[in-house]
Amino acid sequence: MMEISARKVAQVALMARELDRAEGELRAFIDRMSEDEQAELVAIMWIGRGSFEAEELDEAIYTARAEATTPCADYLLGSPHLPDHLENGLDALGISAEDVENDLM
Repeated sequence: MMEISARKVAQVALMARELDRAEGELRAFIDRMSEDEQAELVAIMWIGRGSFEAEELDEAIYTARAEATTPCADYLLGSPHLPDHLENGLDALGISAEDVENDLM
C-alpha cells in the first residue's frame, strides 16, 4: 500500500497543467509531502512514462529514493509531459485518473 493518495497525485497533475499560474502552489504542495510520498510520486510518473511497469512499483519507489539528488519539485517540474505521465501511471496501477480528477473539480 502506498502512502500517497491518488487524490494527491491527481492534484499534482491538475496543477501541472496550469503551471504558468500555479507553479509556486505546486512546488509548495510537493515540498509539504513526506519523503515517502515524494518517492511514490516520482515512481508513478516513471511508470506512466514507461520507465517501469506497474508490477515494478516497489522497485521504482526504491530507485526514486536511492536516486533523489535534487529537490522533488525541481525534478518533476523539469519532466516534460508530467501531467500525462502521472495520469498514465495511475491508470497503469488500476486507478482511474479521470475519476479522481473529476472528484477534485
